[in-house]
Amino acid sequence: MTHSPPPPKIALLPESAPFTPEQRAWLDGFFIAALGLADAGITALGPQDGAALMADVAAADEDDAAPWHDQTLPLAERLKLAAGRPLRRRMMAAMGQQDCGQCGYNCQDYADAIAAGKETKLNLCVPGGKDTLRTLKVLYDELLDAPAAPALVPATPEPPQTAPAAGRSRDAPVEAVFVSRTRLNKPGSAKQTWHIELDIGDSGLDYVVGDCLGIFPTNDPALVEAVIKALGVPGALPIGGRPLRGVLTGSVSLGAAPDALFQLYSYVTGGERRQKAKALASGDDPDGDAKTLDVLAGIEKFAGVRPDPEAVIEVLEPLQPRLYSIASSPKASPGRIALTVDAVRYPVGKRMRLGVASTFLGERVAPGQRVKAYVQRAQHFGLPPDPATPIIMIGPGTGVAPFRAFLHERMAAKAPGRNWLFFGHQHRDYDFFYEDEFAGLRAAHVLTRLSLAWSRDDTQKFYVQDRMREVGRDLWAWLADGAYVYVCGEAKHMAKDVERALVDIVAQFGARSTAEAIAFVGDLKKRGRYRQDVY
Repeated sequence: MTHSPPPPKIALLPESAPFTPEQRAWLDGFFIAALGLADAGITALGPQDGAALMADVAAADEDDAAPWHDQTLPLAERLKLAAGRPLRRRMMAAMGQQDCGQCGYNCQDYADAIAAGKETKLNLCVPGGKDTLRTLKVLYDELLDAPAAPALVPATPEPPQTAPAAGRSRDAPVEAVFVSRTRLNKPGSAKQTWHIELDIGDSGLDYVVGDCLGIFPTNDPALVEAVIKALGVPGALPIGGRPLRGVLTGSVSLGAAPDALFQLYSYVTGGERRQKAKALASGDDPDGDAKTLDVLAGIEKFAGVRPDPEAVIEVLEPLQPRLYSIASSPKASPGRIALTVDAVRYPVGKRMRLGVASTFLGERVAPGQRVKAYVQRAQHFGLPPDPATPIIMIGPGTGVAPFRAFLHERMAAKAPGRNWLFFGHQHRDYDFFYEDEFAGLRAAHVLTRLSLAWSRDDTQKFYVQDRMREVGRDLWAWLADGAYVYVCGEAKHMAKDVERALVDIVAQFGARSTAEAIAFVGDLKKRGRYRQDVY
């Protein structure tokens, strides 16, 4: 009986190459697979998996697209779109998809940092909330269970990381001075919206229009006192060298109760209550109220149970900064930043819940008080590079904020480009933000056109997308003339409806099929002529 000779083993890299033996073997396998030598039965001298590595490389190459990067898609659908992709991409699909920067990254960079072991905090995605955190925990366990692959490059020490510039990151906030708040709604409005002014003259902050301002708020004192009462301990109790009241005010989130809080209660109670706490900790909803449980409601649900207050603080999420579109221009208002802020209030049961940052800015912070803040640079939401380019701005409600900044900037720069603003809200008599300013901008020939839509002034609701369709022929003429389109505001309904209206306008007045109109709008996005800042 004859035996075939074993396949030859070769070493492509010399021993003098600046790699460990394991790294040389891995690279040998990679190049053998890449050169097709494996088909001839040739293998590397050491342990390797060149074919698998090539597959990983190929997967990475085709992995640039991210079809799940759409904040209007439910989490389950985003994860389905990312199924079979590398772990870092599935982590990205778990994010809120807003690229809002509140975590200190955009969605892809946050996922990459976790997957690379450079970021260990899984709870930084404010828009994703508990659902994102739960999914990331599962994926992170998968990361921990994965076998380590040998490095493919010589081990060299990473250069020391430089500290972020002051005011450029949530990790390096500076202090701005609160100047004033002016209510934008008139009496009779169902909303309470504020124009906020901050002095940044001595803060070192700088910005361009399109950027956002990150604000570090504090919790409502009344809510803090209610939590202290529910815990049954004195507010002066020291926690890590600080009084409990101070920690609850400025360090931890008192919003949605985290799973870890219920897990803590499952450790310190028994019987049916323990089972209920375990169910809540795992994401179940035994009483049908899980979505309404903030920290206070979570504590009150287990009234009489007294976990250690320090343990409670440890399981709460950190109080995150909130981002707001900047509503001012540094050219028109040097040393100042303006914001347009809706004060969020909504009843849950017998209690009124408050938006943390919106009521902080709209009610609690006093003129002259210093506020921690930083500038989040815009991803792709700035003005066109050519000041002569016409722009179409669609921003109902507080979505008008960056467009106020755009108009002030173009006026200050004497930009010759035409400017068309679509604005809408509930009632013209109560909710016409910046009405006098826009009248002045029109008189100064800065605001070329102003198209308005009021959703509650008639028996039939009328929105900005309806107004767009009414003036579709003119909109198409602006697009044909090279106009950029900007959309700011709510993502799940408004932004989708606006895009749908634009597709219909392109189809009707651009003499295209629906498929061609969709492709046309898609091409506007690719070329940076259709830009969104939606949430």
